[in-house]
Formats: sequence, structure tokens, C-alpha cells
Amino acid sequence: MRFQGAVIKEQGVKFAVIIVKKAVIDNKFQANRAMGNFQTLFPGMPVVLMAQDHRGVPTYYGRKDISSFLANVPLQAIPWREYTVS
Repeated sequence: MRFQGAVIKEQGVKFAVIIVKKAVIDNKFQANRAMGNFQTLFPGMPVVLMAQDHRGVPTYYGRKDISSFLANVPLQAIPWREYTVS
């Protein structure tokens, strides 16, 4: 499996941001399941999901404080990379 994500440390909090399809964030059950699955890949870190709408506007799902912080960060400022998990 390959996915795009980033690990960020801000104000002493280290967390992961994972890009998913908008349909995942729009469905709480799927979003929570995805967060749990990604949590195993980033143990001990809060996981936040990010999806973009058709205009490229991001939406974040996860811990409120982290989601609010990310909403004010330009997407190009996030250190995205591709992860591969077998």
C-alpha cells in the first residue's frame, strides 16, 4: 500500500497527517476506521486525515486542536512524502 502523508512536530506535539479521499472523511465510520488503521503505522502519534474537495480546499478530520492548527497552514508548507507499506 502506498499513501501520501506527513509527520509534523509543532509546539511539542508530534502528529501524522494522512491524505485520504473526501468520501472517507464524509463518513465518520470510515474516517474512524482509517484513523485506527493508520495509527498502527504511527504508534504514539495522533493521526489526522486530510481530504480536498473538487476545488482543492482541504478538510481535516481528527483531534480538534491539530485540525484547527492545520486549517491555518498552507498545504505547500506541509512536508508531504510518499509512504510504502507492505
